[in-house]
Parts: sequence; structure tokens; C-alpha cells
Amino acid sequence: MLGLGRPPYTEPRDPLKSPSPSAAAAVPGLFVVIWATGFVAARAVVPHTDPLLFTALRFFSVTLVLGAVALVSRARFPAGWAGWRGPMVAGFLMQGVYLSGVFYAVSHGLPAGIAALVGSLQPLLTASLAGPVLGERVGPRRAAGIALGLCGAGLVLGPKLGVADASGIPPTALAICFGAVAALTLGTLWQKRAGGGGDLLASAVLQFAGGVFCAMPLALVFGTGFFEPAPTVWLGLAWAVLVNSVAGTLLLLALIRRGAVAGVASLFFLVPPVSAAMGYVLFGETLTLVQLAGMAVAAAGVAVANRT
Repeated sequence: MLGLGRPPYTEPRDPLKSPSPSAAAAVPGLFVVIWATGFVAARAVVPHTDPLLFTALRFFSVTLVLGAVALVSRARFPAGWAGWRGPMVAGFLMQGVYLSGVFYAVSHGLPAGIAALVGSLQPLLTASLAGPVLGERVGPRRAAGIALGLCGAGLVLGPKLGVADASGIPPTALAICFGAVAALTLGTLWQKRAGGGGDLLASAVLQFAGGVFCAMPLALVFGTGFFEPAPTVWLGLAWAVLVNSVAGTLLLLALIRRGAVAGVASLFFLVPPVSAAMGYVLFGETLTLVQLAGMAVAAAGVAVANRT
């Protein structure tokens, strides 16, 4: 019978590569908000749990959830240990050392917005080390961006460093946060040198697994083991695992698969002010006008240094 044959085959839409126009427009803003909540979640659970134990539980849970997603979606894991080693070492540094350090610093009085700002300076440190480590040339524009970013960071950190009130910046916590960012930078350089090819989702699973191998020993050796089963802790853990880590990672992969790598880098510049706004609304953390201006200058410096 005419007109009753099978309709022509059309390949199903991949939601990561080809989202609807409305979803595509919402993804960048949603990614910024989700990423910014990571610093706020650290601040929220501080009174109820040891930050190192919380981070270890988070990484273990994320590895299980993302691993299940990878298996269902048939992600292609590397065949041998040589392919596993690169992302796991990167995850040990980028996930384990970095996030454990940030959570510890926030638990010892570092405001969420300041922690986010220090984290956003990581591209400047990477650009500074790209020459001696990777042999990349640091041109005048990149050098100017590094200098501008450091000046902006000085405007944010200088006025409140060591001030003994709720708006102050504890020097020890700030130093730990900078150490965490140094580990993030080393992990980035390792990943770049080892090669970042392969399945992105499988690499994310291996990175969080590497984070487990860092966070668990830290929690056992240096942690207090304190864990109050309060609703805030369970809600914070669920948010950190399912929203901040799993949803944030999947949104990041969606943006990368759409070819928006440069746009993804620029989105991270918005995380510090969003985190600062959340910290003000939820915890009363405040920044002066000079600090807000410095945050803008730092973001501009990172943007200039990483412009491609």
C-alpha cells in the first residue's frame, strides 16, 4: 500500500552533542552556578564534619556514580595500566589534593568567594610554568595577563589578610588554598604532557578514582573522623556528589563536545563572583568595593593570559 512504508531512518539526537536550542542556551549559566556551589557546599558542612573525611566520601561516591554512568553509556576505558596511569595521577593532584586542600582551607575560615578566586588563578600559574615545563613560549600578551591577574588578586587579598574579624582572611588557610592550586596546576601540566586523548567520560571516572587514592589516606592520617549525621551533612554530600561533581562533570563534557573549549575557559572567570554572592546571601561573607574591583581585574588578567 502506498504511503504506509517505513519512515526514513534518522539518527537519534545525541543530547550532549546536539541539545535543543533552549537547553544549549541554559547550559553555560547552569554550569557556572553548579561549579560555584562547590565552594559554598564546603562552607555549609564545616560545623558538622571533618573536611578531609567529607572529601574522601565525596570522591568515593562520585567514582561509583560516574562509573555506573560510564558503563551504561559504554564508555571506552584504556586497555592497560599505561592508559589508566595518566588520568589517575592527574586526578590524584587535580581532584584529591586540590579539593581536599580547598575544603580544609574553607573549614578553617577562608571565605567561599576568596577560595574560588584563588582557584581561578590556576591558569596564570599554568601559563607561568608552561615555558620551563612544557617548552611553550610565554609571549608579551600572556606575561601581561599574568601580571594583571596577580595585581587583581593582590587587591582582593591584601586588605583583609590576617584581619581578626568575620571578613578577614586567615593566612594559614590561604596558604593551604594556594598549595592546593599548585597541585591543580601540576595535575594540569601532567595531563597535558601525558596526553589528554581517549574517552572523556572514562577519563573523568579514572580521575575521581585517583582522587580517592589521595583523599582516603589524608582522611585516615590527618583527619579527625568527626561526622555528625545531621541533615545538613547528608544534603551537602548529596549535592556535592550528584550536582556539583556528577552533573557539573557531565555539563562540562557537554560543553567540550560541542567544541566550546575557549568558551568553557571563560566561564570559570564568573565562578568567583557567583561564589562570593552565594557566600554573602547564605553566610554573610562580605567583600569591599576594592576587593570586588580586584576580582574583576584578576578575571581580566586570566582572560588576557589565556586568550587563544
